[in-house]
Amino acid sequence: MELILASASPRRKELLALVTPKFTVHASDVDESAITAPTPKLLVQKLAQAKCEAVAAQFPEACVLGCDTVVDVDGAVLGKPCDTREARQMMHAISGRAHLVHTGVCLAVPGRQSDIFACTSVVRFAPLEEQEIEAYIATQEPYDKAGGYAVQGVAARFVLGIEGCYHNVMGLPVSRVYAALRRAGVVKITQNQ
Repeated sequence: MELILASASPRRKELLALVTPKFTVHASDVDESAITAPTPKLLVQKLAQAKCEAVAAQFPEACVLGCDTVVDVDGAVLGKPCDTREARQMMHAISGRAHLVHTGVCLAVPGRQSDIFACTSVVRFAPLEEQEIEAYIATQEPYDKAGGYAVQGVAARFVLGIEGCYHNVMGLPVSRVYAALRRAGVVKITQNQ
């Protein structure tokens, strides 16, 4: 069965390739601003489901994987910053403290009920000096990342620790996705994945 990743994220594409090399990418055109939920964790599940269902409607015979990631600081959602002002605010918000990273996942398999879940990781940031924040937001790294940072990039120097799945912070909880795809029969255990 064909597997489609309903995301244009290069990081998700790279991470899904750790599970299986056999998939295609077809990004959804969901208006994320129209989707609300009472908590950030529920929000990412709803966003992942909306993206997944939008692509599944176009490819009804395929298995579709939709995902969304947000940074949660005391219940406030930090998405992708649209400019340096927002990036600066986000870096100040996470400086010297822990925050949550939620990734919602929706797996739609023809003839089955969708598998929808969220994975949460805790990320602890070092206190950041103003010069560090200004130098970081001057790079291109913050602007297409939830929370305004890339844990696998230059921002790694600020991360004191992670509780939970590292790959979840990048945007795809690899082990949970692998388990879901195995349960659905989309991937099988072989020597040549």
